[in-house]
Formats: sequence, C-alpha cells, structure tokens
Amino acid sequence: MTEFITQNFVPLMFAGLFLLLITGIPVAFGLAATGLLFGFVGMELGLFGSTLFQALPLRVLGIMMNDTLLAIPFFTLMGIILERSGMAEDLLETVGQVFGPVRGGLAIAVILVGALLAATTGVVAAAVISMGLISLPIMLRYGYNRTIATGTITASGTLAQAIPPSLVLIVMADQLGRSVGDLYAGAMIPG
Repeated sequence: MTEFITQNFVPLMFAGLFLLLITGIPVAFGLAATGLLFGFVGMELGLFGSTLFQALPLRVLGIMMNDTLLAIPFFTLMGIILERSGMAEDLLETVGQVFGPVRGGLAIAVILVGALLAATTGVVAAAVISMGLISLPIMLRYGYNRTIATGTITASGTLAQAIPPSLVLIVMADQLGRSVGDLYAGAMIPG
C-alpha cells in the first residue's frame, strides 16, 4: 500500500482535493486541508522531511507582512462596491449612450465597462459573471447575436488582466521583485 501511495502521490492528492471541493468546502480551506493532510502522509512515508512544516509559520507571516499584496483586498472591495451599488450598470448605460450612434456601440461600451470592472475587482470570473448578468439581457434586447454578445463579455473580462490597476500585475510585481509602478507602466501600452 505504501508503494502505491508513493508512486501515485500527486494524483491521489489531486483526487483528495477534488473530493473535498465536491463536498462544498470553500476552496481556501480545501487547499489547506489537502496540503496539510498529504504533507503529513508524505512525512510518514519519508518522501520529504519535517523541515517543510517547520518553515510554514514563517511563510505565512512573510505573506501577511507583504505590503504589496495589501492592495488586493482593497481593489476587490472597490469592485464589489461598484457592482452592488449599481454604479457599474449606470456606467454601462452612460458609455452605451456615448457610443450609441456608432455601429456596435453597445459592444464597445460592454468591452470598456467590463474591462474597467474586471481590472478593479481583480477577479476576472466575477467580472465576467456580473457583466453577463448586467449586459447580456441588454445586448440581446438590442438584437445582438448571442455568440457575439457572450464573446464580447468574455473578452472584456479577459482583457482586464493587462490593464492597470490589475491585481494580476500586483501579484506578478511581488513575485518578480519589481515595483508595481514598473509593471503598470509596462502594461499601459499593450493594455
């Protein structure tokens, strides 16, 4: 049995995470529980030493003391406020009126507002879902093809990863050891 676990450690860990997520446990707790459980199993089987667990409190403290990553919850809060207060929907209507005379003006408005919303929330999936709920009925009401409407909404959320203020750029700056301003400046033209 130990040989089977040793040879299939990673697939078993993935299956364990999958089973935990199916039960409805939040992702953060499921990842932590899977990591700790399989860490103890790996230590018992001799796959790695106990020094990994001794460094765990220092890693957690190091992440909590990182000033760069402090921006993430604030950007997420700002995006949630925009969405829940209805300001994102008002922004979509206003930008839609600006591009109203242009052919495909509503699609342009959806891309602009969706990219702005996704860049501020930092969570692309949440921005795409919220933009889908807000703008998809409006686009279908104005006679847009369903595939073009959903593609426009998806593209607006995905585009936001490269547009400052993007949370992806903040995390990249932290991992690369560069300043956030440098990454924002580098992403301004491509975005």
